[in-house]
Amino acid sequence: MALSKPTFFHHLKTLIRTHHPLPRTLPPLRHLSYATPEDAAAERRRRKRRLRIEPPLNALRSPTQPRPTPAPNTNPNAPKLPEHVSLLTGNRLNLHNRILKLIRENDLQEAVLLTRHSVYSNCKPTIFTCNAVMTACYRQSKYAELLNLHRFITQAAIAANVVTYNLIISTYMDCRKIDTAMEQYKQLVDSAPFDPNTTTYRIIVKGLVDDNKLDRALEIKDEMISKGFEADPVVYSYLMSGYAKNGDHEGIFGLYDELKEKLGGFVSNGVVYGSVMKGYFLKGMEKEAMECCEEALGGSKIKMSAAAYNSVLDALCKNGKFDVALKVFDEMLEKHNPPKLLTVNLGSYNVMVDGYCAEKRFDDAINVFESMGEKRCHPDTLSYNNLIEQLCENGLLGKAEKLYNGMSEKGVSPDEYTFVVLMDTCFKENRHDDAAAYFKTMVESKLRPNLGVYNRLIDELVKVGKVDEAKSFFDMMVPKLRMDDDSYKFIMKALFDVKKHDEVLEIIGKMLREDPLDFSDELQEFVREELRKEEREDDLVNLMAEIEREKAEAAAKEAEEAERAKASARAAVSSLLPSKLFGDKGDAEDEDESGGGVVAEMGDGEVKVQENGAAGEQVTA
Repeated sequence: MALSKPTFFHHLKTLIRTHHPLPRTLPPLRHLSYATPEDAAAERRRRKRRLRIEPPLNALRSPTQPRPTPAPNTNPNAPKLPEHVSLLTGNRLNLHNRILKLIRENDLQEAVLLTRHSVYSNCKPTIFTCNAVMTACYRQSKYAELLNLHRFITQAAIAANVVTYNLIISTYMDCRKIDTAMEQYKQLVDSAPFDPNTTTYRIIVKGLVDDNKLDRALEIKDEMISKGFEADPVVYSYLMSGYAKNGDHEGIFGLYDELKEKLGGFVSNGVVYGSVMKGYFLKGMEKEAMECCEEALGGSKIKMSAAAYNSVLDALCKNGKFDVALKVFDEMLEKHNPPKLLTVNLGSYNVMVDGYCAEKRFDDAINVFESMGEKRCHPDTLSYNNLIEQLCENGLLGKAEKLYNGMSEKGVSPDEYTFVVLMDTCFKENRHDDAAAYFKTMVESKLRPNLGVYNRLIDELVKVGKVDEAKSFFDMMVPKLRMDDDSYKFIMKALFDVKKHDEVLEIIGKMLREDPLDFSDELQEFVREELRKEEREDDLVNLMAEIEREKAEAAAKEAEEAERAKASARAAVSSLLPSKLFGDKGDAEDEDESGGGVVAEMGDGEVKVQENGAAGEQVTA
């Protein structure tokens, strides 16, 4: 049945009227702006509190979360990692530059003191600053200061890096303490948190070759290659020079072939060609040696550094080709264009000085030595010692002394070897006063001559009858050197010969008072024998008895002073504390009855304190 239009509209109105809408379930609106900044801050705090109480939904969706693993306990004995160069900033960089300025001004002592003082300051130096100071000490051959500074920074927990180890190994190698240097290398390999580098192996191999330990150097070379290092031509050049020193040309060419094989059939580093030339000269193949020289100097494929040129110069100078060496040296001076191209260094001038001296051209040697400043090369102590020694060996002491006097102008300090060479040459020239003056200057310069140098000085002075001067040097060196029996016997014998027995007894008395162990039985028998010749044996017996009596009296006096100090301490304590706290009860009652005083016992002694007062006065604690 169809509905009419009015009926349809009436039915629709009824439906609309009776329909009840569902309640709205829209989420609450989130305000995206706030009236004031304070309201925004309050809303942020509220959200943070809610997140702390109710974690976000994404955190609840993951069923399992791995727990963070706790950090492993660090081993306090583990080696400390060295600082990175990025830490050299700010005040530490300013300190570094200040110390470098002192080093450039040749004020090395002040640089060392500043480094030491800054270790425990607010601006602690980096290991790079310490390495710079130790390098300056090494260049001036001040090995004792270098080792003392290294010991100091080690105690201050400044971690060393590989450069530090290289410096220490170089120092011990130069001092011919090979075993100690190898111990440092073993410590670097076993304990350090980093590996040795190629420079480390170069230093060790060169030191071993210089000490005629070629077999050990070959083992170090094999160890370097086994650790994954590439075959280093510099290391091979040191080994080849060791074979050349021993006259073994087969060893030279064996190493050269091995190096070519490891580098693909061609060696581009020219540092080995000087040793190859020496190998050809040893075999009598002069033509091949000169062809090798021309190939090294004229070949564009071979890279010639200053060290490579020096090896060629050395091969030419030592094999009768000094004229060719002069031409090569002139070419080196022309090509030298720092910092782009470096073909000359201090070693170049040292080689040429040796070549001139071998040709007995000492004036030319001095001239080329003094001209090195034109190429921005500066001599060091070893260079001066080399030339001074060759001048002294050829009777040119005056020129050697002129060089020595000019060392201070160049900012170079002489070492023990410089003074010893001059002293020995002065003795050969019968200039004993000048020799003694050189020794005195060496001691005043805070250098450390050994016992052998001292014995030579005393021996030469006694030979010319200068016993009193020898005795003065003995008194100077006794606190600085550990004398042996022979040294004591020599000076005592010299004094006995000039009838100065009292001075010998004075020396013995000082020995017995300071270190009785120095007066050994052998030395005692020697003195008795000499005194017996003058019928003064009893003087030694009386001296020893007197010293024993002095020691006994000093011990008794010391014990008496200790007892007196203990008694005064007890008296002071008893005067500060009430006597009834430590006194005896019976004694206290007797004193109360007498009314005269108080007796207090403390510790292991008795201290009495008198108090004057009325007869019936009570003492209260």
